[in-house]
Amino acid sequence: MPKPLKEGIDFYYNEHGYMVFTEHFLLERGYCCGNGCKHCPYAYEKVPEPRRTDLLAGRQTGNKEEQSNY
Repeated sequence: MPKPLKEGIDFYYNEHGYMVFTEHFLLERGYCCGNGCKHCPYAYEKVPEPRRTDLLAGRQTGNKEEQSNY
């Protein structure tokens, strides 16, 4: 049985009311899911191109528009 998620540790809600997983949660999960999560610690390794390149470029420039809210 999966452990319950804790707000502020595993996720938070963004300004649009969407749940956003934290880097902590994603590290605990142990792999890139390919959805382009905002805090992905795995360099978006399973996100298909050209989206992966766009997400990495957005991360380098700090462009929030280029990053997903997952």
